[in-house]
Amino acid sequence: MEHCTATNRMERRILEAKIRTDRHYSNRALYGHSPFFRTLFGHRIGDDRSISPLIVRARRSSRSLVPVTTTEDPLALDRQVCFALAVANRAVLAVYRPLLEPMGLTHPQYLVMLALWGESPMSVKAIGSALQLDSPTLSPLLKRLESMGLLTRNRSVADERVLLVSLTAAGAALRTEAEKIPPAVVSKLGASLAELDDLRRVLSRVNDAAIAAGALS
Repeated sequence: MEHCTATNRMERRILEAKIRTDRHYSNRALYGHSPFFRTLFGHRIGDDRSISPLIVRARRSSRSLVPVTTTEDPLALDRQVCFALAVANRAVLAVYRPLLEPMGLTHPQYLVMLALWGESPMSVKAIGSALQLDSPTLSPLLKRLESMGLLTRNRSVADERVLLVSLTAAGAALRTEAEKIPPAVVSKLGASLAELDDLRRVLSRVNDAAIAAGALS
């Protein structure tokens, strides 16, 4: 009987030793040789003596690895259309600035002239609608361009409530110099004409939707 009891105790000790060995090598296989875990904890996993109590408790509570789920962050800055448009706006204006300076125009003034080069005379209301500018913003632009001798403002003969804006001879002649602007801009933007035209169409749809929603009223 004593021989059987001793044999059972011996078998139990051997089994316990095997379990400890298996657990040790399992931990080494999972973590022990990882530079990341050695750097993080300063030793190999399996030796609890120098690990913080919080880490020890966490590791002992679960021996399994938890899979990490990665998802796209809807608020990531580089995914925001508004951010891309804001940066593109500043970048494009920076390209236009040195090209317009020899003509004595700012970019908002250039837009007014573009409208008038397409149709002259135009009413102030029509220019504001074309450029999506309100009267307090548009009036100073027209006043400045008039002082530069590029346009005139006169009451309509048919309806004195309507203020008509017309190009002067100098304003019309400036168009020849302005025709050099678009190709110079395209050459600096790093995109083909086809790509820029696609972008213009997309932005036009966005603008039309915003106008229809009353966002620009």
